Amino acid sequence: MKEIVSIFPIFSATEMQSALDPAGTQASEISSLWWLYFWILIAIFTLVLICICIAVLRAGWKPRESRPNEPPPQPSAATDRRIFAIVSTCVVATVLILFALLFIDIFASRSVYALSSEPHPLSLKIIGHQWWWEVQYQDPDQPSNTMTTANEIHVPVGKVVRLELTSTDVIHSFWVPNISGKKDLIPGYPTKTWLKADKAGSFRGQCAEFCGHQHAHMRLEFVAESHSDFDKWLAQARQNARPPSTPSQQRGQHVFLSNQCIMCHNIEGTPARATTGPDLTHFASRTMMAAGSFPNTRGYLAGWIANPQNIKPAVKMPPNALSSDDLNALVDYLESLK
Repeated sequence: MKEIVSIFPIFSATEMQSALDPAGTQASEISSLWWLYFWILIAIFTLVLICICIAVLRAGWKPRESRPNEPPPQPSAATDRRIFAIVSTCVVATVLILFALLFIDIFASRSVYALSSEPHPLSLKIIGHQWWWEVQYQDPDQPSNTMTTANEIHVPVGKVVRLELTSTDVIHSFWVPNISGKKDLIPGYPTKTWLKADKAGSFRGQCAEFCGHQHAHMRLEFVAESHSDFDKWLAQARQNARPPSTPSQQRGQHVFLSNQCIMCHNIEGTPARATTGPDLTHFASRTMMAAGSFPNTRGYLAGWIANPQNIKPAVKMPPNALSSDDLNALVDYLESLK
């Protein structure tokens, strides 16, 4: 199986995160603030370079060593006053610019957090694990409708989403730069944030706080879609897993339930009810696996089951010593969970 998963796939350009390509209300505020800072600092940098060039030209190009008998120039009182006025003006201008940027930053922050006052948001709970994301869709009116998935977030375009963030082990940081700024997940200290997607699309998210050996491979997929598509997805996601329909899938389910898989994973509608690892109820509907480390294809899945340490060293999933027939049957069963 080593040949199957020897390298990590490279995300295409459309899947790479970018804070300068906003697709959400908060990201737009952050992007506008970034560009404002960029152009102001470019203007200041340009002015400083111009002043340096003027000073060099006025001083002349002849080095001091070539004119040893020439006394150093002594500035007049008028020159001193002029220099003092220029320096004072620059200091005052710097202070005014800094205060202006401070107030602009404050107003941008208020705009970013204004979503918290929106009524009836979609409620999600994000739980960080080493190294994957647990996502719970909550229903305040009917707690029994709570649905759990992993490494993939679906939201309706234009709907305010309330995220409750926490961690089970170390500090993580939730960041989907196209949608909003980053927010830390601290063990024992749940926090909240709000976001809203303004356009449909699939965007890459990432843990933005170093959290251990596989921090760089703790990704997630953020999908913003129409309200109708989201409602269909959520209704399907709340259903129990499909029962196996072929002899191979039935054997695969038996392999899953009779081996160590059942000790870590949950599959709704089966005796598998553990929560240590990602929920696999609708595993086959996800485009990526292992927290976005590689595509959800048969070859990668088989390699992952057989020896996850070969793909993602230090991950908490142990290897599975299965026969070829059992492994193929298990893959058949997992591929049916849509």
